[in-house]
Amino acid sequence: MCSSRSVAVCSLFLVLTLIGVEGTIGVNYGTLANNLPPPPRVAKFLKESTVINHVRLFDANPEFLRAFAHTGISVTVTVPNDQIPGLTRLNFAQQWVEDYIRPHTAATNIVRVLVGNEVISTADRLLIVNLVPAMQTLQAALAAASLDGRIQVSTPHSLGILSNSTPPSTGKFRQGYDTHVLKPLLSFLRDTKSPFMLLYTNMLDAELDAVYSAMKLLGFDDVEIVIAETGWPSMGDPVQVSVDTETAAEYNGNLMRHVKSGVGTPLMPNRTFETYIFALFDEDLKPGPTCERYFGLFRPDLTPAYDIGILRPTVAAAAANIQHATCLLVIAASEARDDAFVTTATPVPTTAPSHQMPIYDRKQRLCLPEMILDEKWFAMEYRARVQLAFSHP
Repeated sequence: MCSSRSVAVCSLFLVLTLIGVEGTIGVNYGTLANNLPPPPRVAKFLKESTVINHVRLFDANPEFLRAFAHTGISVTVTVPNDQIPGLTRLNFAQQWVEDYIRPHTAATNIVRVLVGNEVISTADRLLIVNLVPAMQTLQAALAAASLDGRIQVSTPHSLGILSNSTPPSTGKFRQGYDTHVLKPLLSFLRDTKSPFMLLYTNMLDAELDAVYSAMKLLGFDDVEIVIAETGWPSMGDPVQVSVDTETAAEYNGNLMRHVKSGVGTPLMPNRTFETYIFALFDEDLKPGPTCERYFGLFRPDLTPAYDIGILRPTVAAAAANIQHATCLLVIAASEARDDAFVTTATPVPTTAPSHQMPIYDRKQRLCLPEMILDEKWFAMEYRARVQLAFSHP
């Protein structure tokens, strides 16, 4: 997630007719950790102590679905990539619905099922050719169970499906994928009023508008956008400048204010966006670079890692008095050039609450990608990080 692309991650739902949603704040609930509180306690905390009313799960674990029973929280579940070929068979899809969905629909508000994750990016032809058929068959299975009216079907994609995004008004999907995969997919989503997901990095408004333009080119500009996954890590490796608590709080705080403001984007003015922040907790068992494990808004004891206004007022007031030992990396960047960075890192211990962390000159917090895979991509990401994604704080 933050290894070869950006420390900021984001994905989109594009929903045809989403009614009554005004700046809804959701969260991605990952579980690759060995120190997390039990799901019932998490569900109770989210309901009673936060403004979060949407949760995205990365599987369909019955324990978690039971935990969210009678909370009123909207839940999105996921079918793993390896089950996509089997899902094209109606009997398999119907059994999956019977095993993972139907037992919970009376008490748990399951609103979406995601088929796989970034399937096109896997370059696995078997998965790609079976993706839309699997979605169609799952939709048929939901219909047979009389659940198609309340549960949507979708799948997430990486930004690699865009061949062009600059300027945003010229956004296009990659040739080949546009007509053979994405157009049938968008047609299915339009017919079923279900969401389309896109994984991308930062420069939020620009990427939203680029996706909007690409969809408009295919005749799907009537689809609305839900930001399904976006976040910033609070800790990383020394080469990843701006990967710290302060920047994570700034990114996610600005995100909440921006999506709830109603300002919208240049091509989609006066809109609010249903938004899911990544992630609910740090996940200490995740592989890869350090930052992969530190996207959490909350610690295992359910105290906030930093303040972005996501707690209900009385809870936030109590949490502000709790102090946690934290160690920030103060990064002193050499002359800011596109072609070179020289950095030094000095640990600075502090016991101040996260919302009182010292503020450092933004010019000294330039994000250096862990890997530079493409010169043009690096230049774009460098500019994006300096701008910190948002023009409207």
